[in-house]
Amino acid sequence: MTHEHDHEQSTEERYGQATWDARYSESDRIWSGKPNQRLVEQIGGLAPGTAIDIGAGEGADSVWLASNGWKVTALDVSPVALAKTRAHAAEAGVEVTTVQHDLISTSALPGTFDLVSAHFWHPPLDRFADFRDVLGAAVNPGGTLLVVAHHPADHGPHRPDPHGHAAFLFTPEKVTALFDDSWQVVTCEAQERPTNRPDGPPVLTDTVVRLRRNT
Repeated sequence: MTHEHDHEQSTEERYGQATWDARYSESDRIWSGKPNQRLVEQIGGLAPGTAIDIGAGEGADSVWLASNGWKVTALDVSPVALAKTRAHAAEAGVEVTTVQHDLISTSALPGTFDLVSAHFWHPPLDRFADFRDVLGAAVNPGGTLLVVAHHPADHGPHRPDPHGHAAFLFTPEKVTALFDDSWQVVTCEAQERPTNRPDGPPVLTDTVVRLRRNT
């Protein structure tokens, strides 16, 4: 995920381990501990298999997947975040494998999976095709790629520069345009959800893309 800074961030500042170790050290828990709404909506009906959670953070999505029968690998650049994932998994009584991995400097994912799930991963502008070339390449035949991100509709008068830099927000169509007919588009939508943050807008818009790799 990205977050706000008052200056233009370098790639290392935006994506590097030091940044995210510091972010996850700010408090015991910086996220809600609940799985992302779009993950539950999109994946809840699928038969479980192997899954990788990209940018797993504190592990809420990984734990939810494991609790629903998936064999889960939680991937994050931050060892601090992954320690929290392991603690969350132990508390929930499920098994999650954690992997510290820098997607920017070491692109290829560690293996292939029936589900590759990326929530709020906003890659460098010159690496947008990584959704296909890195994440998509790790999806098994018949498997699913789920991409959920902040939509450009979140950029406006009420939020002049959300999430650090408006240029990093993208539409679902920009993602699906990367993929050829060896993939089936299951979901390609901008979906709204309410937010309870007192300092933000009442509604946020998500880019939601679910693709199935043909066998």
